[in-house]
Amino acid sequence: MERDKIDSQTVAGGPCWVTLLSRELPAAQAFYSDVLGWTYRPAGLGDDFCVALSDGMPVAGIGALAASLQVAVSWTPYFAVADVDEAAARIRERGATVAVGPLAFHSGRAALAADPDGAAFGIWEGAVRSDWTVGRGSAPAWLELRTRDTDDAARFYSQVLGWAPETEGGFTLAREDDHAVLRQDEHVVARIRGGAVEATP
Repeated sequence: MERDKIDSQTVAGGPCWVTLLSRELPAAQAFYSDVLGWTYRPAGLGDDFCVALSDGMPVAGIGALAASLQVAVSWTPYFAVADVDEAAARIRERGATVAVGPLAFHSGRAALAADPDGAAFGIWEGAVRSDWTVGRGSAPAWLELRTRDTDDAARFYSQVLGWAPETEGGFTLAREDDHAVLRQDEHVVARIRGGAVEATP
């Protein structure tokens, strides 16, 4: 995980980074370069991982997925936590899976997990970029989870990441119509939507 600017005011529970693991790293780099104008630089994690840049600002990590791993290629969001071990314990206590980690990196510690329905996400304890905020600046414009049950998913992430219906300066999660909306200071960060999600055969 790449972090150049440290924000001492970062609030735990919020999205702080995204990564993509691709089966063909050069092809993925070429695609996002052509479509979004991204350039790349080494991430300090070996030749199989790089940081994507938009107008010189880091926006995401892109790495090569080992051919032996039969997992879906997808973008994975990371959420900042105060203590990755405690967050990992909360994940397990609620019937979800911590698949990798926690692992130590040069600027923090991370773990990869899957919620009870199998959606992958990461947790990160450590330095974060002060200029990386979903929907603003160089970060992704939107994060959205499609799940079988909005209420169950909202309850799980709220308990793991500390989201609350009302909190000052933190992340709030509120039900709106058929979905749940995550905000920080009235700024929409993510949504959780329910609906028909077919089981993997």
